Amino acid sequence: MPPQTALATTINTEATPYVSVHFPVQGRQLPADHGYSLYSAVTRQLPSLHGQPWLGIELLSGVPWREGIIVLPTRDASLRLRIPADHYGDILPLAGRRLDINGHQIRLGIPAARPLQPAASLYARCVTIKKFTEPEPFLDAARRQLDTLGIMATLELPLDEQGRYRRRIITIAGKHVVGFSLAAHNLSDEDSLRLQGAGVGGRRAMGAGHFNPIKGGQNEYDN
Repeated sequence: MPPQTALATTINTEATPYVSVHFPVQGRQLPADHGYSLYSAVTRQLPSLHGQPWLGIELLSGVPWREGIIVLPTRDASLRLRIPADHYGDILPLAGRRLDINGHQIRLGIPAARPLQPAASLYARCVTIKKFTEPEPFLDAARRQLDTLGIMATLELPLDEQGRYRRRIITIAGKHVVGFSLAAHNLSDEDSLRLQGAGVGGRRAMGAGHFNPIKGGQNEYDN
């Protein structure tokens, strides 16, 4: 089965609306590249979540401190899961659990589910598509995935302050995986919600492929 067909078959955003579930987090610091370790910690606590195609886990936000480490906010730090609403009960047992992420401890509080909000422009900090590690072929592959999902959008590979594509390197089971930041513009409300639910590329349970509304206009991206 072609990867685009598999994507559309695995993630059916028409079946149920997606929600963003926010778990308050108590903790001090984490590795900056913590997607795989976070997924491993979550699935150690709830083995039933391992391999679930509907599970999306976003990276925790923090402030760079020293090389490879981020400091979590003292207030309003949260772990965000992107899931179909009818799977909310499956992740509730994470409340109150302590997660060990490469030796760094965090504790999760009581979650709140929030509906996704449509926006004409969305941004994903890191998208990975297997075998596509160069900018132009990667962009073409992302367009094909949107076509398969029936989403109309103008895709952009944002540039950094030095005018370079925002290439991302993440570590999955000890292997380095190349991805890129990706923006989508001119979305209808329906397509915006569909893209936020389905994402683009793989490794959504490890922090990749998650789109969120761009804050402050389409030219303002995070790092």
